[in-house]
Amino acid sequence: MGRALMIQGTASHAGKSVLTAAFGCWLRRQGLRVAPFKAQNMSLNSFVTLAGEEIARSQAMQAEALGLEPVADMNPILLKPMEHGCQVIIQGHAIGTMSIQEYYAYKPRAWQAITTSYERLAAGYDAVVLEGAGSPAEINLKANDLVNMRMAAHADAAVVLLADIERGGVFAQLIGTWELLEEPERRRVLGFLINKFRGDPSLLESGLAYVQRRTKRPVLGVLPFAPEVQLAEEDSLGLPQADQAAGDIDVVVLRLPGLSNFTDFAALGRVPGVCVRYVTDADELGRPDLVVLPGTRTTFRARAWLRARRLDEALKRLAAHSQGPVILGLCGGYQLLGQALADPDHVEGNEGSVSGLGLLDVDTQFRPGKVLARVEAVVIGSANLGYGCPIVGYEIHQGLSSRWKGVQPWLRLTRQPGGDQVEDGAVSATGRIYGTYVHGLFDDARFSRALVATLRQNRGLAPLSEGDWISQREFWIRRYERLGAWLTKHCNVQPVADALGLG
Repeated sequence: MGRALMIQGTASHAGKSVLTAAFGCWLRRQGLRVAPFKAQNMSLNSFVTLAGEEIARSQAMQAEALGLEPVADMNPILLKPMEHGCQVIIQGHAIGTMSIQEYYAYKPRAWQAITTSYERLAAGYDAVVLEGAGSPAEINLKANDLVNMRMAAHADAAVVLLADIERGGVFAQLIGTWELLEEPERRRVLGFLINKFRGDPSLLESGLAYVQRRTKRPVLGVLPFAPEVQLAEEDSLGLPQADQAAGDIDVVVLRLPGLSNFTDFAALGRVPGVCVRYVTDADELGRPDLVVLPGTRTTFRARAWLRARRLDEALKRLAAHSQGPVILGLCGGYQLLGQALADPDHVEGNEGSVSGLGLLDVDTQFRPGKVLARVEAVVIGSANLGYGCPIVGYEIHQGLSSRWKGVQPWLRLTRQPGGDQVEDGAVSATGRIYGTYVHGLFDDARFSRALVATLRQNRGLAPLSEGDWISQREFWIRRYERLGAWLTKHCNVQPVADALGLG
């Protein structure tokens, strides 16, 4: 099945996604055709392939870093947490919501999907870099493991074990994980990496020597914390807490329960003079220029959360104020801005129906099937927020919203594949409240430029110059280009090269 390298971690959030991409970029520089793979991912950040398949966004970014179009085989199992259980997505398509017990019973079939996808992917490439999940030494979970050492054995992969020094106790992480591995698992481990170090690596020398004496495996490198190579966070644990505005333009994103695809806001946060804050309470709102209701996988729960936090009434007051902010709902946030939400098939739970915030004249009905599509869009329903502006993005939603008579759509979409055209979203009569199902709005510098120009004009500020902008795609491409060199500067890759037969 070709060469296989696996990056495992001593814990979640250790940096496995970045290192998987970095080793992939290094192997690509050796002239190999390289693909990323993660057997099972639990994440609310997802992406749509050109074939209309849903995979974790981290695998999509790894594919992009390697110059590839993402496909479902790169992430055959995606679990999207819900209030009770998870939505299970197999090879790009949702098959339903399962409790933990139901999913454990389903795991033999999930393993079949994983191995089928891996073998199909590996057959088309010279090497595959696999990413683990959590820790391979969770002794209460190992019997049902699908993604760490069981997957390494199936792929016959060499393993690099990664630890995060920011968590503290880094040597206990490494030695403790090693001690809990079984002997056949230990034989796969080439060595260790320590990630996110800030300071003088010489301070670690005695500990590094101890690790090698104890395990007979080297520490391949101490990787410095480097913001210039970090990729998008995989879950909301990595998001900043609410803070006071520190820019000309104050953007508030409501930190809804089940927050999904929060990567939508990374591009906006890079704009000079724009501060993006994540808030959870009405008292934190202040006087923002833009309020965003983001996507959420649990829309009904998010509606109850808004009520409990008094954010629903606060949003209505902001919407009614003549000098209030622009309010934008994305996907689940768009649904929440509407008049009513109905769930006759109990896709989200047992509530059946609930009233929305009533800020847009649309009604939403949830359905079992998902809309999954890449889209090219143009703004058609707003004279003062990017009219005529082109947008490239994607749709992922499990509900359809219908506009009331006379309500303007906001975007015209051309869906890929197929080329079907539809009108999407809604604009309020005041021209300050918008909703859409399209993710990735701000990744396109053209729309971000138009949006920020409007927000600055509302503040009486001059527009930014075009030189202040770089598209999100170009931003990530520049980061991808640094990954391989950063890795080889701080990591001894020779043992990996030897294990993979690269000489």
